[in-house]
Amino acid sequence: MFCPVRFADSPMHPTGFFRMDFSQGSLFGYIEDLEGLTIIERPVRRSLKTPEEIERLTVDEELNDIERAVFLLSSGQDIQGTSVVANLPVLIHQSPTDTLRRVVPKVREVLHVAGVEMQLTAAYSFLTILQEESLSIHSYCHSFLQIILQNLEHRDAGVSNAWLDTLLAVIEVSPKETIRHEILNPLVSKAQLSQTLQSRLASCKILGKLASKFEAHIIKRDIIPLVKSLCQDVEYEVRSCMCRQLEFIAQGVGAELTKTMVLPELVELAQDEGSSVRLAAFETLVNLLLIFDHEDRSQIVLPLVKSFCEKSFKADESVLASLSLQLGKLCHGLQGIFTQEQHIWFLEFYKKLCRLGLHQENGHSDNQIQSLELEKKYLAVRKNCAYNFPAMAIFVGSKNFHIDLYATFFCLCHDPDEPVRYTMAVGFYEVSKLLGASVYIIHKELVALLQDDSLEVLDALLNHIPETLELMTSGGENSALENKLLIVPDLIPALTSAEQRVANSLKWRSHEKLLQKYSCLPHIISSDQIYYRFLHRMFTIILTNNVLPVQKAAARTLCIFLRYNRKQEQRHEIIQKLIEQLGQGKSYWNRQRFLDTCEYILEFFSKFFFCKYFFLPVLELTSDPVANVRMKVCYMLPKLKSTLKLPADKHLLQQLEMCVRKLLCQEKDKDVLAVVKKTVLELDRMELSMDAFQKRFYEKDLLDQEKEREERLLLEMEQIEREKQQSESRSSNEKSFDKKRRDSKTGLSLPKNLPAVISGSSSSSTVVSREGKKTKLMRSQSFSSTVIHPKQSTIEKCSNKSNSMLGVGKNMLLPYVDDSIKSRTSCAGGSVTFTNSTASASRSTVSSLDQKSNGGKDTQSRKLSLKSRKSKA
Repeated sequence: MFCPVRFADSPMHPTGFFRMDFSQGSLFGYIEDLEGLTIIERPVRRSLKTPEEIERLTVDEELNDIERAVFLLSSGQDIQGTSVVANLPVLIHQSPTDTLRRVVPKVREVLHVAGVEMQLTAAYSFLTILQEESLSIHSYCHSFLQIILQNLEHRDAGVSNAWLDTLLAVIEVSPKETIRHEILNPLVSKAQLSQTLQSRLASCKILGKLASKFEAHIIKRDIIPLVKSLCQDVEYEVRSCMCRQLEFIAQGVGAELTKTMVLPELVELAQDEGSSVRLAAFETLVNLLLIFDHEDRSQIVLPLVKSFCEKSFKADESVLASLSLQLGKLCHGLQGIFTQEQHIWFLEFYKKLCRLGLHQENGHSDNQIQSLELEKKYLAVRKNCAYNFPAMAIFVGSKNFHIDLYATFFCLCHDPDEPVRYTMAVGFYEVSKLLGASVYIIHKELVALLQDDSLEVLDALLNHIPETLELMTSGGENSALENKLLIVPDLIPALTSAEQRVANSLKWRSHEKLLQKYSCLPHIISSDQIYYRFLHRMFTIILTNNVLPVQKAAARTLCIFLRYNRKQEQRHEIIQKLIEQLGQGKSYWNRQRFLDTCEYILEFFSKFFFCKYFFLPVLELTSDPVANVRMKVCYMLPKLKSTLKLPADKHLLQQLEMCVRKLLCQEKDKDVLAVVKKTVLELDRMELSMDAFQKRFYEKDLLDQEKEREERLLLEMEQIEREKQQSESRSSNEKSFDKKRRDSKTGLSLPKNLPAVISGSSSSSTVVSREGKKTKLMRSQSFSSTVIHPKQSTIEKCSNKSNSMLGVGKNMLLPYVDDSIKSRTSCAGGSVTFTNSTASASRSTVSSLDQKSNGGKDTQSRKLSLKSRKSKA
């Protein structure tokens, strides 16, 4: 038995229908499920076919594709013919000659009496064949163009538009001669007033497309007369449609003919009785502003658009939405010809549109109840005004922004409707760039949008939040410090509350995006502010959140915060918490997140930093009781080996080999064992980097050496700032003593010219003057401020040479420093230099040094220096 029910996931029978088995087991399941049989029995029986219908739908299975297509088009049902037409691109691709010779003529015959569904399918199939370029354009036009033109005037508007879209695509790629004979010449009769409205509308669009295919003199001779005729059509739909095509006509004929032939038509259409025609003329004039010369814009275009704006605001509210969308382009295009009065008029007109529906503009009183439809129109107007705000900011200029546009900006950012605030959030970064050094005046609106009740508004603001915050805190050469002092106290609570609101929602993608964007904060606020307000929050998210992408985003941002943290105690605290609460946590989920965090450590920090703090904790997880954790560690083993450098890390290599042998001997999980065996082969093929120079590792070693160099520089920044604070505290204490007591104890205090001895990783101590320290501090601070611009960094230059190196993108964050490595050398002018020997020094020697012992040595060296100088004195 056959049932004419089609299923999307079932193979098609040659008849176009599908075989169904009504046995008890396949359709209804078990006996106890037959209770609903009476419910479904009637509709199933209604869809059954009679034996005569089944015979008529049956197709011989021995027919090939072309023969079956011809048979179904000749004697089949509409649904079968539609299936053949939909499959036409495949037939063209498989057998182009036979399809064009036998199938396409049948399609042409069937389309005369076909229904809407087959017509739409044919239009789409013809367009697909053209786009896939299965045939040459000559063969395509020969076989399909006449079919397209014949069905262009179908009585159904949807079908007619589908064929028109196909025809316009054909015109785009057809040769000129074919267009002239097959399309342009018949178009003269199709554009006549005696033709149907649908035919004249299609002629307007075809003329606009033809203008880009011919030279100016042909357009003037053959096309412009038809254009003028359609611009004077009795139906306003035709005049409006032709008016919108004048933009393409003007681009085809050029500036001179536009002035004499197109502009007069636009002027007349701009005064048409139909509002849609006037709107079309207004939009076309705005789009053609660059073609008109200065005289035409000042004497013709400007008065026209001003008159249109006045009339629309007073009496024609239906076009205000379109007008408000074009206003920014209009003001920008006419900016050079505005008088002072005209400039003020258009600015005030824009402000009125921004307040439309809020302050009873357009003659509405407080007691008058606005309809829902009118409120929607006003909302669309204000949304378009928000979209055009960057253009209006250019129109006003950054110097006059506070006086002329700030109140409007405030109003739009606090608009009661979410779409308006969303649009302002999207363009907030553009406005920030335009304001330049005056960007600080809109920081309160930034805080307001960060605290917006709508998460969509916050999500839109997050797209460019790093760049916006950077502009806010560093806008202007002399105002960066004042900007930070002004903005940061309000900014930090807004950022923390935004994260809390997103975390409490179910939109985890927005939460992930927010955490990723917060990685810019080290360049915006201080290290202590990040530590106390954000860093521990990232750690809490890793431990408690249930969404894996959110946890990974928090781990990545935490690593970046750690990389820029300047306090040794804080860094060690976070590292210890990562190892103890994640790496040694009770939940296997936390231990897996520890491994993800180590991946980011490898990306942002130097190999030495990773080996010192995280290498052994990762290896310990090869004995984890959970197989998934062990498997994840096994996948990381090649990366672990790549961090080692011989002979300094020989003991770590031995630990790695011991863990691998243990896994091979004791692993019981077959999946983990398979990964281990695969990883062993990869480890055997790897070559380790040596302390000595090796050409094949040159780029990777250079990258890592650059990371270590920058780590030392950041470490020196911390040490120098600490010494500077101590020096300032000593000087303040000294001022409290009277001059006589200070002179009597000169030997116990450090004079300004007395050099200090700072211990480093080498055996010899380097003497650096106080002026040299100030120079180093300035250089370190400049490094901290420019580290976010990787275009100037040597690291990115190295990364561009080889794809095998660590990924360094535009947002590359340089690794932080470990306090165990210090090396300073004095040079002329107090600048800091690093020799190649320090970059490739043996880790076995460097790792033996500890920060505390270094601090003790510094103190002892200073005391010895003072004692020696006292004895000499």
